[in-house]
Amino acid sequence: MNEVLSVERLSRSFTQGGMKIEVLRGVDLAVGAGEIVALLGPSGSGKSTMLQAIGLLEGGFGGSIRLCGVEVTGEGNDGRTTLRREKLGFVYQFHHLLPDFSAIENVVLPQLILGKTQAEARARAESLLTSLGLGHRLDHKPSQLSGGEQQRVAVGRALANRPALVLADEPTGNLDERTADVVLDEFIRLVREQGSAALIATHNERLAARMDRIVRLHDGVLD
Repeated sequence: MNEVLSVERLSRSFTQGGMKIEVLRGVDLAVGAGEIVALLGPSGSGKSTMLQAIGLLEGGFGGSIRLCGVEVTGEGNDGRTTLRREKLGFVYQFHHLLPDFSAIENVVLPQLILGKTQAEARARAESLLTSLGLGHRLDHKPSQLSGGEQQRVAVGRALANRPALVLADEPTGNLDERTADVVLDEFIRLVREQGSAALIATHNERLAARMDRIVRLHDGVLD
């Protein structure tokens, strides 16, 4: 398996009220190119903490994280920012779209930051959003879109730079069941089409069953 992500002995603890709380206790995980993995666990099990570590969003973690064969745990702020921009895509439970920008502008912006031309970025954004069923909503701002439409824009934004690994934290948690099914179907389809790997945190067994593999986080370790 060509590994996009390799995590070894990942640990994270906090001190609260004079007590040490271990959130992650030596997690090992590998995700291959093109593989979609569900990270299943109840609320408070450490799923979000694990994704924050893999996404290079904060420090204080022990162990090793390798992205596309490169050890990343020792990277400084600039290196982590570059890796997030070039290798990772993110989808959260809350869409976090820029409210003053249209749907297409929200998908164009991360591409411009990576160095694409305006024409290249707009063509890619239009293609993605049209594929997500939003071809008629390109110029609408987030406040003019439904919850499901907003999350589709967030999916398009996450995939805009063709990341090697997409991290999703409860990406359909705020949607009703029918809309969640539609958004997840579109997300999985696009991830597969561009050959990215994906790690999707959820507590929903039904949604997790639709992915290639399920790993379960319990008491800070993967079962």
